[in-house]
Amino acid sequence: MKYPNSRVIPVGVVVQRSPSVSRWAKHAWKATAVLPGAAPADWKELRSDGPVTEFHAATLPLTLFVSDTEAYAHELQAREPSVYVIMRPNEATGDRPWQVTSVTASPYEAQDYCDSAEEMVEKIAMPDGLRAWITEFVDAHHEEEAFVKRRRKNMDVDKVEDGIGDPRIRQTSDVYRAPKRKVTVN
Repeated sequence: MKYPNSRVIPVGVVVQRSPSVSRWAKHAWKATAVLPGAAPADWKELRSDGPVTEFHAATLPLTLFVSDTEAYAHELQAREPSVYVIMRPNEATGDRPWQVTSVTASPYEAQDYCDSAEEMVEKIAMPDGLRAWITEFVDAHHEEEAFVKRRRKNMDVDKVEDGIGDPRIRQTSDVYRAPKRKVTVN
């Protein structure tokens, strides 16, 4: 689906396989880098250094939406601006247990994925070229909203209530009164 003023760039995701320190898993998998403008790939081996192997796992679209510019601006102000890679378990193949499903520059969207325990979300440092591209988008489309304090509408603050409480319940005294102190005699 095409959104007005949205921008899309293909982003390759590099996933690293290394020996696991756990006895329950043979390998540890981690997204380690993104490649802006990458060609399509499907778990292409990039390099192997002993037991550690890096794969170009997938190339996915990184889409920037005008409605999310606040999130992008927030991420660009971080100490280390990042993009987020979302991966889901892939039961179909044993040699590739993770499927890369999306890439986002929005920390708010990444947080939403973190709320479920089904996806693995990896935070990856944003390359300089990608940072410049996102900064240009934010500068072109972000409009800072002024804070407006919410006011009660149609509220009559001069209205006097005589401690009536719920009108359906008969009360012999004021329901808003402070409780009486008990006097103890020694």
